[in-house]
Amino acid sequence: MSDTATSDAVFPAGPRFRHPLISYWKFRRDPTGFLTRLARQYGDVVYFKLAGRDTFLLSHPDFVRDVLVTHDRSFIKSRGLQQARWLLGNGLLTSEGELHRRQRRLIQPLFHRQQIGRYADTMATYTDRLTGPACWQDGAMVDIHQEMMRLTLAIVGKCIFNQDIEAEASEIGACMDILTRNFQRMLLPFSDWLMRLPTAENRRIRQAAATLDRIVLGLIQERRQAQANPDQAEDLLSLLLAARDVEGDGGGMDDRQVRDEALTLLLAGHETTANALTWTWYLLSQYPEVQTRLQAEVDRVLGGRLPTADDVAALAYTRMVLAEAMRLYPPAWIMGREAREDVEIGGYRIPAGSTVLVSQWVVHRDPRYYPEPERFDPMRWTAEAQAGRPRYAYFPFGGGSRICIGEHFAWLEGILILATVARHWQLEMASPRPPQPQATITLRPRHGLPMVLRRRVETPVAALAK
Repeated sequence: MSDTATSDAVFPAGPRFRHPLISYWKFRRDPTGFLTRLARQYGDVVYFKLAGRDTFLLSHPDFVRDVLVTHDRSFIKSRGLQQARWLLGNGLLTSEGELHRRQRRLIQPLFHRQQIGRYADTMATYTDRLTGPACWQDGAMVDIHQEMMRLTLAIVGKCIFNQDIEAEASEIGACMDILTRNFQRMLLPFSDWLMRLPTAENRRIRQAAATLDRIVLGLIQERRQAQANPDQAEDLLSLLLAARDVEGDGGGMDDRQVRDEALTLLLAGHETTANALTWTWYLLSQYPEVQTRLQAEVDRVLGGRLPTADDVAALAYTRMVLAEAMRLYPPAWIMGREAREDVEIGGYRIPAGSTVLVSQWVVHRDPRYYPEPERFDPMRWTAEAQAGRPRYAYFPFGGGSRICIGEHFAWLEGILILATVARHWQLEMASPRPPQPQATITLRPRHGLPMVLRRRVETPVAALAK
């Protein structure tokens, strides 16, 4: 990056790079740091070339709202997600236009609060089983990221497919690692050509995609055959198969479309929540006063029993802890859009074909909205504190017509898992070195997160409840 900014009649301030791939190299080496430096140096609207493409980084909450809400129909998904169609097909994450609106109408009823509440028992019981004495032992060291990935995959597998898919967990996890590792390659203007090269990595990518396809299509075929069983009528896959577009053509989805939606829900539904929980355990280990207050609330509300959907409202501080963790380490840390037409935002014209980036990482750590932004402080999420900030100073689930359809599911799952685990365990860092974020399609710890399990001494509240 040079120190020279440009501010002409068309583009806002931003860096000039001597070669079109230098920005991509800087972005790939340290994505969160690169974008944060741009925003802090050049302001809320930054123009630069990323891999040769006109790119605008927007970092004011009002401009985030403009992209996600006010002018949402002026944009389509970014190049990376357009390229992801070869894996995800035309699911909610990648589809556009009328297809996206139709699919949203079909799937939205599956994620109403009342429907999602039915999965609370699964979330709590699976957590209790997979973190119980048969799996976790006092003093053991575990990679908590892998543990959370295994847990959330088991939960989403049961909720979507009504199947125990723990046997496939290692396969799915390995496939996800391969695909996540290669996501940034899809941002390159010649990524189509790169993906066709007969390289070993491309073979691994295609094999990973084929494995996920085989698993999901197999589960769909099993559900088609078992649809007459009333005990299997409440899982999301059965509801996807039965969904009808009552506001449109009255039709449903064929197996390929069901596959696209189920795969999207499977991958997005476990990866993001696992990451959010991983970072939450890390932050709790660094702030013992927050951990103590969280445990006190869990003991008071639950008295040693498993949580239910009815307990979520009373677990207010637990929710605040999760919200603050997602502020500092948002699982979806960036959102990209491509302008379909010229659009004006922040007093600048964004030409058709340009890339627009809005980054949760950058905005969530802006000291204008979060004093001492690096500090973990769940009290930022009292009603009074939230009322003093712009709406889009916090957008871990996006916003507008494409807001994450599984937001209620994610909040319920995250709160119930935190409460279930905190009844009996607290976690300590196995190393004094802080984990390094790996910002690809989601925000993971780069080398996992080794932590030591410590069994809590039973509290008087929990003991009296027995």
